[in-house]
Amino acid sequence: MHPGIHAESDPDKPALIMAGTGHTVTFGDFEALSRRCAQLFRSRGLRPGNAIAMCLENQPWFLPLCWGAHRAGLTYTCLATHLGSDEAAYIVSDCGASLYVGSAAKADVAKALHATSPGPRYWLMLDGASDGFESLEAAVEGQSAEPLADESEGADMLYSSGTTGRPKGVEVMLSGDPLGTVDPRWEALGALYGMAPESVYLSPAPLYHAAPLRFCLGFLRRGATLVIMERFDAEEALATIARYKVSHSQWVPTMFVRMLKLPPETRAAYDLSSLKIAIHAAAPCPIPVKEQMIDWWGPILHEYYAGTEGNGITVIDSAAWLEHKGSVGRSAAGEVHICDEDGNELSAGETGVVYFGGGNDFAYHNDPEKTARAHHAEGWTTLGDVGHVDDEGYLYLTDRLAHTIISGGVNIYPQEVENLLVTHPSVLDAAVFGIPHAELGEQVHAVVQLVSGATASKAELLAFCRDHLSHVKCPHSLDFSKELPRQPNGKLYKRLLKEPYWR
Repeated sequence: MHPGIHAESDPDKPALIMAGTGHTVTFGDFEALSRRCAQLFRSRGLRPGNAIAMCLENQPWFLPLCWGAHRAGLTYTCLATHLGSDEAAYIVSDCGASLYVGSAAKADVAKALHATSPGPRYWLMLDGASDGFESLEAAVEGQSAEPLADESEGADMLYSSGTTGRPKGVEVMLSGDPLGTVDPRWEALGALYGMAPESVYLSPAPLYHAAPLRFCLGFLRRGATLVIMERFDAEEALATIARYKVSHSQWVPTMFVRMLKLPPETRAAYDLSSLKIAIHAAAPCPIPVKEQMIDWWGPILHEYYAGTEGNGITVIDSAAWLEHKGSVGRSAAGEVHICDEDGNELSAGETGVVYFGGGNDFAYHNDPEKTARAHHAEGWTTLGDVGHVDDEGYLYLTDRLAHTIISGGVNIYPQEVENLLVTHPSVLDAAVFGIPHAELGEQVHAVVQLVSGATASKAELLAFCRDHLSHVKCPHSLDFSKELPRQPNGKLYKRLLKEPYWR
């Protein structure tokens, strides 16, 4: 199961369409380009198991490059485009990349890497060569479009968002299976979400993240057409659904919030009737937000909880969620265990660290200490989240363990406060965290981004919290920010907000 099969049967069918420009890559073009990319990597001496790194914005070359590395049996690391040169240099070195691909749009980072990173032997630049860089287009053009004789399944080696510390790479164990061999977990997800050749899948998030990248390749394997937004915009997302008759899509809760904040007449202006499946993940979705989305789009929302680590997954559809509001579902791979800080398993209804057992094991690349901290004595593994299960086995997430505020000896989970604040009509985004307090150790603090033109005061928002939450959970102080440091995948760089208060 791979795009080449569909290139043979329907070469002129669109494989991917860039939403902003309409630029289209057919399955025939995608197959030829990915073959040439694979030949390029092999011509530079890269063999199965070797690594490449790339830092590209959402654009037509992104997925053919990834699939070219994949069919050459390589590991490929996609760097977030917002990274500074120091963070990017760490990842390029840590992943062991022998070849680096950058773009003119991120030339500053590419040039800094070239000057400081001794690992890669080959440096290529898209959209214009630069000193020390070979033109990617020219290098690929000179390659054969024949498939490699030894094609095998490669894999991505992606790094965590780094929202609570240095990014962590998830170790890759290549199977060596022939190209086209599909992981049974993706077979199951494909069946669950109805991935099919007639699907039109909208990807509004950066492709360097695990879910957008893996779901896009999963849909391509099945012959579906991808519609890729260069960057997310709330109204343009609705227009794209209507324009391309999108049937499947994937979102993060912050995107829902931004679409719901659009004026009612704007939301009503677009025909969304083609949309059959709307998947969301990456962060807990506030209950009122999901209720409004189901009221608007119908019971087509499907949520899952999983991580780049691939150690387990829970899933839930709209019907089950309406019966278990706030849940991220029941396990579809690996059983869920809730444990206290000493590793003792807790009963249903008790809050603790969420572990998966019986699923895939994982390790963090070059970091045995972080790997050990993610493992339980029973062999279970955790992504570092806190939550509980009910009597029916439905999982409810509370927050990230690393985000817990300990104030006066009481554990406070900021996600609940953030979920409340974004329901205020004047609030577009919110972050809650602990700041130093002489007596309590930490005090609950909020930073809020207002909707454009809104004039809500600090006193109004603090009173709003007190009206809906117990006193101990409420922020004692609040600041405003023009924009919170949130990644397009929904992850918030909370440590960047906290640091000034803790200096």
